[in-house]
Amino acid sequence: MAADGQRIGHAYIFSAPSAEESERMARRFAQRVLCERGLEEPCGHCAACRKVEADIHPDLITVRRQEDDKGRARREIVVDQIRAVNEDAWILPNEAARKVYLIAEADRMNPAAQNAALKLLEEPPNGAVFLLCATNPALLLPTVRSRCVERRSAEGEQAPEQESVKLAGEYLRAVAAGDRAKLVRWCFAQENLDQRDTQAMIEALCLVVTDMLCARRSDLGLSRRQLTEIAVLAAHCGDYLRVNTGSKHIFGLLAVDTPLGSGNRG
Repeated sequence: MAADGQRIGHAYIFSAPSAEESERMARRFAQRVLCERGLEEPCGHCAACRKVEADIHPDLITVRRQEDDKGRARREIVVDQIRAVNEDAWILPNEAARKVYLIAEADRMNPAAQNAALKLLEEPPNGAVFLLCATNPALLLPTVRSRCVERRSAEGEQAPEQESVKLAGEYLRAVAAGDRAKLVRWCFAQENLDQRDTQAMIEALCLVVTDMLCARRSDLGLSRRQLTEIAVLAAHCGDYLRVNTGSKHIFGLLAVDTPLGSGNRG
């Protein structure tokens, strides 16, 4: 509990337009968690604040993408890295009352790593705080996001473009109708979208499905299992777009792999 009575949760997502900004936000929050004065804002002067600033605090652990043998960052954060966090999180802090785990570019965790993170967030060790940094939190599983408090930078608070949300809604209504032929026709009609617009549609889809899972939006008659499978599929599409997979292949994947609804509603 902070000195001002405001409780610090166990998991947060910090999102911003750039990886550097999201990490800066998370590191600032880590200072607050570890600050010796326990104020709502870090004092910036105590030994703990200075150590966080210098990135030498023993109870602030940063997880990044590993490097390959040529010193280049790998494409994903892998499951073994999150398992290592899980093992370390049960060990008592060195100096502070809590241990803070800052996962840079958390939206680059692969599906296995995200599932491992989900288990950790569902049953967090006492005294552990997890800070997930992201430029595109929609690529995180809805179940991961639902267990975190989301904090966005002022620049990152804009809603997805209206056209992208409209396309996501059209796709979900086609899915809910339970008609594979209808879905294939819709996907075929979108194949000429450029890669940027396809990326925006996938991001909007992730956000809309998250709202459905959290009961902030009508689920169109789709079950939680179907929505979760759609969220995972959308995350995979986001991964493929990162390596320049074309829009035609993305919509082909949506046409073939989407779990259909019953067709009774939506």
